[in-house]
Amino acid sequence: MSAVTVRVPAKVNLQLGVGPIRDDGYHDLVNVFHAVSLFDMVTAEPARRLEVRVQAAPHSRVAIDGVPTGEDNLAAKAARLVADRLGVDPHVTLRIRKAIPVAGGMAGGSADAAAALVACARLWDDRERPVLTRDDLMEIGAGLGSDVPFAVLGGTAVGVGRGERLTPALTRGTFHWVFATADGGLSTPAVYGECDRLRQEAGQPAARPAVAAELMTALATGDAKGLGAALSNDLQPAALSLRPSLRRTLDAGRDLGAIGALVSGSGPTCAFLAETGEDAADLADALDGADVARQIVRASGPVPGATLI
Repeated sequence: MSAVTVRVPAKVNLQLGVGPIRDDGYHDLVNVFHAVSLFDMVTAEPARRLEVRVQAAPHSRVAIDGVPTGEDNLAAKAARLVADRLGVDPHVTLRIRKAIPVAGGMAGGSADAAAALVACARLWDDRERPVLTRDDLMEIGAGLGSDVPFAVLGGTAVGVGRGERLTPALTRGTFHWVFATADGGLSTPAVYGECDRLRQEAGQPAARPAVAAELMTALATGDAKGLGAALSNDLQPAALSLRPSLRRTLDAGRDLGAIGALVSGSGPTCAFLAETGEDAADLADALDGADVARQIVRASGPVPGATLI
């Protein structure tokens, strides 16, 4: 096989509940993941060594300068793990075309790793070796990061533990989103650290998080207004503390008609829910004219996870 291309979606956290720090240094999490139609494309091609090449997707303004192209790239690490599992040399060129914001709280790096898992498994599989199933790839991906298994799975799912133990969620209909990206990223470890600091400063110890019943009901019934009211992110105060300008972006989205608004994951991308596709188009146009973000993009969800093209 000469090349394999995989399309992989971004995610937004409909609920991100952050609990106490565990003995292993991670926080207990409740993550309600939702895959949206903003995609990176990863192509795996045979090569004489492992290399990563990154470019921005056409018409996107994704800043790729900070994306590593060596062994530190999560997609490269994913390729090595698949090669180890299959007993082959990790000789592959990974061509990544990015439309998901970099360091934007939408799991772009994790999405690329998930795509590399699927692409390399397909590229290197043959009839003499066991086929790696999607469950196998999700298990491998859990070692790379909490968001990687979900990027393989897609749809909508509840993640617990570090977020890597997933249960698909019942979802009806399509939800319409507008995303406002920002200049520069936010470090995920820094945001978690600020979350811990703010809680300690306020004398509010972290409680064990639980899935919000009203959010799950809204998903199951396709109730966009109910979903908008139930969106939550325990990392949002920390993201706003580190990047106060995001408050202006969130306020603008709400004032312009969003029925739900929150910082996506660890930020700095802001996510706005609209009731209909037409409402999302109007909101995107209004936000674009408000000059509160680097780029405004529309998407819908849920969508499938990493998919062979």
